[in-house]
Amino acid sequence: MYINRPQLPQVWEFRQRLMRNDILKKYNRYNHYKFYNNYKNINPMNDMLQTAQNTIIKTGKGMGLSQEVIDRLIQPDSIHEFVLQVQMDNGKKKLLSAFRIQHNDNLGPYKGGIRFHQNVSRDEVQALATLMTIKCAVAGLPYGGSKGGIIFNPKEYSEKELERISKEYARAISPIIGPEVDVPAPDVNTNGQIMKWMMDASKQPMATFTGKPVKYGGTLGRTEATGRGGVIILESLILKLKSQITNFKSQINSKSQTGALSVAVQGFGNVGYYFAKIAQERGFTIVAVSDSKGGISQVGAGRDLPVQIDSLDIKKIMECKKEKGEVAGCYCVGGVCDMSKGNKITNAELLELPVDILVPAALENVINKGNMYKIQAKIIIEMANGPISEEAYNYLTEKGVLIVPDVLANSGGVAVSYLEWYQNMKGQTWSEKKVNKKLHEMMHDAFEEIWRTYQKRKTSLKQAAFETAIGRIIKKR
Repeated sequence: MYINRPQLPQVWEFRQRLMRNDILKKYNRYNHYKFYNNYKNINPMNDMLQTAQNTIIKTGKGMGLSQEVIDRLIQPDSIHEFVLQVQMDNGKKKLLSAFRIQHNDNLGPYKGGIRFHQNVSRDEVQALATLMTIKCAVAGLPYGGSKGGIIFNPKEYSEKELERISKEYARAISPIIGPEVDVPAPDVNTNGQIMKWMMDASKQPMATFTGKPVKYGGTLGRTEATGRGGVIILESLILKLKSQITNFKSQINSKSQTGALSVAVQGFGNVGYYFAKIAQERGFTIVAVSDSKGGISQVGAGRDLPVQIDSLDIKKIMECKKEKGEVAGCYCVGGVCDMSKGNKITNAELLELPVDILVPAALENVINKGNMYKIQAKIIIEMANGPISEEAYNYLTEKGVLIVPDVLANSGGVAVSYLEWYQNMKGQTWSEKKVNKKLHEMMHDAFEEIWRTYQKRKTSLKQAAFETAIGRIIKKR
């Protein structure tokens, strides 16, 4: 494993010294230094990284892989840490810690997003890079996995400051990215405009970044791709269950007279919104949605769903949220918003509703030891990265809850990123209809492969996904 960062004995000491202005006198602009260190003893791994590595170890042992191969699958190829020096609007300079971790490129160029958040950490970025390797392999893409991030709260900075930060980061990673090396994309708090800034600053070819604005080489269909891909997976799953279970309704909570399955979606950002919107259009009954400030539901917490129930109007709720600033005051059904008929609920209460399908599409570890006994949904679609803790996952799986893992459920985004990259490399521009058709084919094929392994091995969908991915990765070694 290659680690590219300042050679300091302790991470905490490094961070303390970053607060002093003289640090840049000792280290060059982007701190390109090599060293090897048992960093696991410095900071304990976060839950997501521990869970990802444990799953790889368990899967690898089940496949009869040697410890050497398993270790190679766990450790990233390289860890790059940077200190960005960025000028603020007031003329002062600020130092920001940043990362780019490249996990594995057996299947092709590294691929992974860049996130801006105050809680970004190296372990988190490493976990997400690891999951990107698995996700790309699950989706059948010719990519490996990587991830990047900067530790800061973008909401506290002006647009001009965000532009300078984005460009400085792009210049820092420019030597280690490229269309056939590492292909970044948007992630938490980053978007097409930020990709455009980075593309300009890096002076790399257009295909180096995906998730760009359409007029700058982006692709149609990318914005809703993750949510759309999740709905494709859900529909594929329901078709399998209906064909293989004689009394399908007895396996879920549904009491609906119309036959529509009930869905609760936690998270109303890009992923949650488009999942809910497209699922509603496809005939599912969306009974509850929430954002970071809370949510609204067709039924109050602790109560059963009525036999007859209409879906929330997701498009109308988004219009209302843009006006009011939150979902909690936007109870909209059939094109009409009337809060007197709805129920405000917390994010915790949404997770515990007696729905058929629960879709955590916000944060990691929202389902954990503290609430796993209260989960009533019989199907969970992991649209967020790592929304279920390892302990909760094991408990719910043993209880008979069918969980579609994040590496499959939310892979629609990277699938369409691949289509954008492909168009850039070939000098082509596709219609949205063609992009969506290709996405449907890719997601359906990925699901079918995982389902075959799931049925054959009599294991969980998550284990089946990891086994499929690892099999593809080691085959290319």
